[in-house]
Amino acid sequence: MAAVLALSSLLAHPAAWASPDWAWPVSPRPSVSRHFEAPAQKWLPGHRGVDLHAPPGTPIRAPQDGVVSFVGVVVDREVLTVDHGEGHKSSFEPVSSSVRVGDRVTRGRVIANVATPGHGPGGDAVHWGVRENGEYVNPLQFVADLRPSVLLPVPGE
Repeated sequence: MAAVLALSSLLAHPAAWASPDWAWPVSPRPSVSRHFEAPAQKWLPGHRGVDLHAPPGTPIRAPQDGVVSFVGVVVDREVLTVDHGEGHKSSFEPVSSSVRVGDRVTRGRVIANVATPGHGPGGDAVHWGVRENGEYVNPLQFVADLRPSVLLPVPGE
């Protein structure tokens, strides 16, 4: 009965079957140096993105098709933002960009390289943030299935 209920809830929500369709912005698939930490309130501390292991010079690729909406220095580092449409924007820092505002980019195209020094304590990472309708969300949900594993009963036991 539990298996039937679980299956019926998945059928009732087609999005539950959806798989991530963005590409990793760093290739090969990088390790995550620091994970997303949503703040308890918008104004409180948190980590509004993920830090991907990527030494200076590593190519950064567009994780999905889009239009470059920002390239510029924020505080003391170059930031690149791509608008993917449907309320989704990716930002990368620190980078040395090879694109300009208004450029159309396709998934997988090299759009920048990690600047020197890179992000994080060791200077060997790039920070990737994703906003969905203006709110920061975990970028990993677009490249990996983050749903928890669910153990179902074995029939006949």
